[in-house]
Amino acid sequence: MPWVDNDDCVGCGICADQCPVDAIRMEDNKAIIDMDSCIRCGICHGICPKNAVKHDSEKIHDEVEANVAYTRELMRACAEHLGDESEKQKCLNRLIKHFKKDKLVAEKTLEKIEALKGE
Repeated sequence: MPWVDNDDCVGCGICADQCPVDAIRMEDNKAIIDMDSCIRCGICHGICPKNAVKHDSEKIHDEVEANVAYTRELMRACAEHLGDESEKQKCLNRLIKHFKKDKLVAEKTLEKIEALKGE
């Protein structure tokens, strides 16, 4: 999914003007993408003169670090609220199951949408 790097966006509005579904608006001289309206056509990526419209793959590292921080916080909270340090490991195991489920959902989804290539 696209996102706008505010450090690179100069507020020219080209992406908003060219978006075929009006999913991009300008706010405080920065492009904002309404992800509910965005159809992931990629036009904004190609027309931004400053390469401010990025692909979400560039955020993988940040998302992984956020997931690890989230896991650490929940582990801490489990130990604190359940009164036992052993609860950290139980919490960790639940979160491992959670992220494995997310991975499985993503893999199964990819299988099904890859099959759409033949349609």
